[in-house]
Amino acid sequence: MVTEIVLGYFLFVVFNGDPQGEDLKVFVQFRFIAIALILILTNGLLTYFMSRSIIKPISKLSTAAKKISEGNLEYSVQSDKKDELGDLANTFEQMRLKLKEADREQKQYEQNRQELIASISHDLKTPLTSIKGYVKGIQDGVANTPEKLDRYMGTIYRTANDMDVLIDELFLYSKLDLKRETFQFEQVDLYAFFADFIDELAFNLEKRQGTAALSANKENSYVVTADREKLRRVVMNIIQNSLKYMDKEQKEIQVNLTSESDRIVVEMKDNGKGIREEDIPYIFQSFYRTDTSRNSATGGSGLGLSIVKKIIQEHGGVVWAESEPDKGTSIYFTLKKVM
Repeated sequence: MVTEIVLGYFLFVVFNGDPQGEDLKVFVQFRFIAIALILILTNGLLTYFMSRSIIKPISKLSTAAKKISEGNLEYSVQSDKKDELGDLANTFEQMRLKLKEADREQKQYEQNRQELIASISHDLKTPLTSIKGYVKGIQDGVANTPEKLDRYMGTIYRTANDMDVLIDELFLYSKLDLKRETFQFEQVDLYAFFADFIDELAFNLEKRQGTAALSANKENSYVVTADREKLRRVVMNIIQNSLKYMDKEQKEIQVNLTSESDRIVVEMKDNGKGIREEDIPYIFQSFYRTDTSRNSATGGSGLGLSIVKKIIQEHGGVVWAESEPDKGTSIYFTLKKVM
């Protein structure tokens, strides 16, 4: 009520002539109060909007930084604002997501390392146990005939040789993983390379009632940049892996070359028992075996295809597999074409 009277008086004075005397005094006082009220209201509004548009986002970023420093990477600061603070929040969010992905990869790497150690321990312990058993048999006189002794010694030699192969593959895999393996790149004609390889393979497969063939359009160029010896290792590993799982009387290996604009696609196809669909994404991982019993007689070291992948990646190519159970498997890889 008082405010309305004062405001009415103020309006009367303002709109009915110049204030003088007591009216001037009241006018000045009222103007001072009005200015003070306006300043207080303005300050309140500015504080509110500052808190909403600046202080709160900064506080949220500060909270996120603290949580990240404590190892919590789940606190999102995604913003839909289009100003500088919104850009800062979104940049911070991208950093959080990258840190989260790096943390996930680190945990996966640690898990893979532990699995690798366990796999190495298993694959070395098994043949060592076998060797110790046969040596103990010889010491105890179990191999009491020349034939038994020869069989025992032959088994010891083969087992030791398998260990030697495993250690060589571990050494190569380790150097490839650490990027310490040297590559001697040169121009290689894949058609000539595979023609020689298939001739040799076909000759060996004839003894096992098998065939090997090469398919390519001779009018196209198949010259790539590659390390010839590493490429041979890739092909040998794929072939050996195929032969281990051949379950047909008539074994077949087919190599198909496809020339594209900037790369050559190599398909190495067999008619083995194939790979289950759920296993395909993992066959290029180290020590992964579709044979869960880890029988080294059929499963090998589990490093063959992982070595293939690392060598092809060092060539700037990609490798993948397609398979159909009971019909066969195709392993594909690409190499850069020489233009």
